[in-house]
Amino acid sequence: MVITRGFSGRGRPAGQYSGRVPPGQHLVSDFPVLTAGPTPRTHLEHWSLSLRDAERDLTVLSWADFEALPQSEMTTDIHCVTKWTKLDTVWRGVTVDDLLKGAGLTNPPGRFVTAECDGGYTTNLPVADLIDGKAMVATHFGGDPLTPAHGGPARLLVPHLYFWKSAKWVRGLHFCDRDHPGFWESLGYHVYGDPWREQRYTGDA
Repeated sequence: MVITRGFSGRGRPAGQYSGRVPPGQHLVSDFPVLTAGPTPRTHLEHWSLSLRDAERDLTVLSWADFEALPQSEMTTDIHCVTKWTKLDTVWRGVTVDDLLKGAGLTNPPGRFVTAECDGGYTTNLPVADLIDGKAMVATHFGGDPLTPAHGGPARLLVPHLYFWKSAKWVRGLHFCDRDHPGFWESLGYHVYGDPWREQRYTGDA
């Protein structure tokens, strides 16, 4: 496991931004990278994103298919379980709502999602946390294409939960009716990960 910056060091105190900084967090102005394992580097011509339920693929999008869907921008604060918070980050991508519409679905085909990624990483989320504009598959950060270190070419963005839920290098959203713990959740991280309740590890309220 390769651990880079993120578990140590302090940024400036929250001060006037304290209402936007969850308990136990500190502000950073850079964008720390925490990676378990090597960084995948997927060429766009080999990239695809699938949506599937328990039975079948609902859609498989090439990069061109994905780029043809409505593109949205989101400005939001992000919070890493390693205790840093970054304010006013700007992302562009396709909302999960528009991915579902693009697949011809009027309702999500399950109550939970497992996000599946290059490198074998997974994370689990309730569908309710992905719809109604709460989440997107992001391809740009700060106006530039996402770099591989930050999950490029595409990562899930679920900014109201700890950032390990915003899975890097996402390649599939698997809808199901049972919640299956993902990579970090199986190793003791909280199954939900609300930063405002400090749900870092299993057993946190």
